Amino acid sequence: MATPHINANTGDFAKTILMPGDPLRAQFITENFIDNPQLVTSVRNVLGFTGTYKGVPISVMASGMGMPSIGIYSYELFQFYGVENIIRIGSAGSYTSQLKVKDVVLANSAYSTSSYAQVHNGETSHELLPSEHINEVILAKAQELDIKCTPCKVYSSDVFYGGPNSEPWQQLRERTGVDCVEMESFALFQNARVMGKNAACLLTISDSLVDFTAMSAEERQTSFRTMMHLALESAIAL
Repeated sequence: MATPHINANTGDFAKTILMPGDPLRAQFITENFIDNPQLVTSVRNVLGFTGTYKGVPISVMASGMGMPSIGIYSYELFQFYGVENIIRIGSAGSYTSQLKVKDVVLANSAYSTSSYAQVHNGETSHELLPSEHINEVILAKAQELDIKCTPCKVYSSDVFYGGPNSEPWQQLRERTGVDCVEMESFALFQNARVMGKNAACLLTISDSLVDFTAMSAEERQTSFRTMMHLALESAIAL
């Protein structure tokens, strides 16, 4: 069945989906890692593919940017397409000198000042958790593959460009203990929590607010191979 935002048919998606923000990153992952891929949705050029990885069915679909966008797509995937697990694979900005550009991190919680969870289902907590099981699988796979993967607390922001009265990131870090910033995982964790599904968030540090280093847009699209490999190996172990 098609939804307002996904034109796939029932059964077109695997039980586990990798979800980057960028549609071109979804295409890159598919072209470089997935066997026998089929394009199953392309509404608004938010591309979704299904194929196999090492013989196991797997889907890859973009989420777009921000909590409203991933909130829509993850809800429809969970509710209408039988998806059980979503692993977000995205980029983040580092708030600490311990996290360098190209480091891979795993969200062990997501803090946000967003009203998404409260509007969605009356949730008043500003900190939500991923699936414990998926995180355990990812960390075990990282150790097996000798990939450094650092668990951390992420900040899911509604605003990319802050105004003159925005809380400085240094103050936010001091107040909440967040290690890096992205814009989606809080909404994804909320949807999974309410709907009895599973979600996790792997991130590659793409820029640092501490030392001002950063990847280019092209590097963000194509150079997250370590994270992609870890996510795929974890996905087929679920």
